[in-house]
Amino acid sequence: MKKDYYDILHISRNATDEDIKKAYRRLALQHHPDRNPGTDNKDSEERFKEISEAYAVLSDPEKRMRYDQFGTIDDGMFFDFGFRKNFDDIFSDLFSDFFGEQRQRARRGDDIRYNLEIEFEEAVFGTEKEIELPNVEKCKICNGSRVEPGHQPHTCKYCGGRGQVRQNHGFFTINRTCEYCGGEGHIIKEPCKACKGKGHVKTKKKIKMHIPPGVDTGSRLKMRGEGMHGYGDTHPGDLYIVLTVKEHPIFDREGNNIIVHADVGFPILCLGGEITIPTIEGDTKIKVPSGTQPGKVFRLHGLGIPNTNGHRRGDQLIYLNISVPSHLTERQKALLEELATLFDEESTTHKGFSNKFKEFFK
Repeated sequence: MKKDYYDILHISRNATDEDIKKAYRRLALQHHPDRNPGTDNKDSEERFKEISEAYAVLSDPEKRMRYDQFGTIDDGMFFDFGFRKNFDDIFSDLFSDFFGEQRQRARRGDDIRYNLEIEFEEAVFGTEKEIELPNVEKCKICNGSRVEPGHQPHTCKYCGGRGQVRQNHGFFTINRTCEYCGGEGHIIKEPCKACKGKGHVKTKKKIKMHIPPGVDTGSRLKMRGEGMHGYGDTHPGDLYIVLTVKEHPIFDREGNNIIVHADVGFPILCLGGEITIPTIEGDTKIKVPSGTQPGKVFRLHGLGIPNTNGHRRGDQLIYLNISVPSHLTERQKALLEELATLFDEESTTHKGFSNKFKEFFK
């Protein structure tokens, strides 16, 4: 007699994929041999096998279409390539949803992001900082046991304290995490009141850190094991420090170079001279040759920002701008007008320079 897979799962022929999955889960739980110790184990195994076979067909779009069209997909090969093909999916689905099986992985706490603002000079030379972070520490009342003082945890009766339950399914055996104790092997019926059975309490901690030279806005520093411990976790997460560098009133940054704009008087540009320039390490003097044009760039090698790897340091670039006085004395005006007239007399190609010169220093 041909099997009616829809009838086996108690669903209609227009059932959705989700309907099929829900029906299978419900029936698999109901008829699983380990969930029916009072019934004939052989009958439970056959019924469970029948339910799994129906699910293997109806959950596969191609097999379901063939089954709907011909009323069967039995060509002598079904159970070989059909059921076993979906074998892992079926039992993985069953144990993860019904029995709470979880793969045991090394658990760790959450990572923490901390935004830290530092000064421009601190970014250049590096610095030491101390910050305060949220933390958890072992409960001092129960010493981390999670049990109220004076009481003891109870051995889990379901797994016998092993934390795992072994189940035989014909030709294979599955070890799964005990759903009643969560794999701990014991159950706490009298949790610690101070920590509410968590084993630790929330606190704060201070951390000292080294910020290396050359960092910039957006730089991220990682400190392993300085994140949250997490409830029940033995491995703390990591701490990520995300830096923001404050703007400087004098210096700008361009890669590993420091940029300075210096205003210089017209006489110095014409005649040359010496000017004082601020650097990240203090003031220094540079010589300006006569006839220097506005916009000229001078380079001070090695006075920029270090590479974070420490191999090389950038330069300081000095952009010269002409400084125009906003107010002139009568004598200054007279001298400039005389100078402009002299320039006009010497120039045969720039007529009207006197007027432009006067307007510039007006």
